[in-house]
Amino acid sequence: MSRRRIGDWAIAAGVAAILLITALSKQHSPTNLDPLGYTLLTIGGLALGARRRAPIAVLVVTGVCALGYQALGFDVPAVAFLFAVYAAVRAGHRTITVAASVTLLAALPLAALASLHEMGAAFARARGALEIAWLIAAGAAGEALRQAERRADEAERTREQTARRRADEERLHIARELHDSLTHQISVIKVQSEAAVHVARKRGEEVPEALLAIRDAGREAARELRATLEALRDDSKSPPHGLDHVPALVERARTTGLDATLTIGGQPQDLPAAVDRTAYRIVQESLTNISRHAAASNASIRIDYRPDALVVRVDDDGTATSTIAPPSGVGLLGMHERVTALGGRLRAAPRDEGGFSVRAELPVQRTS
Repeated sequence: MSRRRIGDWAIAAGVAAILLITALSKQHSPTNLDPLGYTLLTIGGLALGARRRAPIAVLVVTGVCALGYQALGFDVPAVAFLFAVYAAVRAGHRTITVAASVTLLAALPLAALASLHEMGAAFARARGALEIAWLIAAGAAGEALRQAERRADEAERTREQTARRRADEERLHIARELHDSLTHQISVIKVQSEAAVHVARKRGEEVPEALLAIRDAGREAARELRATLEALRDDSKSPPHGLDHVPALVERARTTGLDATLTIGGQPQDLPAAVDRTAYRIVQESLTNISRHAAASNASIRIDYRPDALVVRVDDDGTATSTIAPPSGVGLLGMHERVTALGGRLRAAPRDEGGFSVRAELPVQRTS
């Protein structure tokens, strides 16, 4: 049971105790107790424990109990009904609460008349049982708190909207910075390499593999940058690269002299966009690290589709060993962050037989 519910039931028990003590203090003949009256007092108090979940029902129960014990001759204020009025107004049921209050004010004298048999005394007891001023105060308190909670909710929504707007502005700022700082340089690399390839072929010379790799890398970098800028400018658009583009990565790695193989295991299935992109980025970063740092001649990429996860593994036969591991750079850190954000696991470490291994397990939620 939550702390709030415990507090509600503690208040309800306290109100019930006050009602019972008040009734006992006014009882002139302790040997002639009315079990029904005390039962109604107890029920009326304890019903307040459910005032948050069912305010209208509690309003009705406390009102009926107040009428019942007044009819039985118990001159006890309708304290529980005042609490119920406060709770119902706070929950936003103003019209029903006003109607119930007017009905109770009109019915209390009739209930008191059943035990007093004198109209003047009945009206006096009814006025003492439920003062209009206390009734208005309870309703006003409930309305004031309801308005305060509504303003707090609106303020929270405003803060969330402001935070989203600032995030959008920051994303656009990053997009502009990337465009200004990288687009020109990448375009120069791309144009110069394509021009060099064109000139070499025009002269009938053999184009070096390194130059072709630079040209292809420039083209790919330009496409990646455009996709990243589009994603930053509008986060409803996702970068286009996913597992469907992994074969192109493998082919491009082969042009650099790396003997790369791709194996697909399991039954391919539709994946969440974030998982699809992350798997592609892991393969891309792993192959980039192999070509830059591993001095490897072979690399194997395996993608396993499992019922609840996607497993991506990239192994190479480079120079890394258990005692000599490559430095952990920004690429590995980025992979860790992507995988962790999806609730997955990543292991990047040297293999016992030599070389380096990257293994990522990305959870996939079932859609059926």
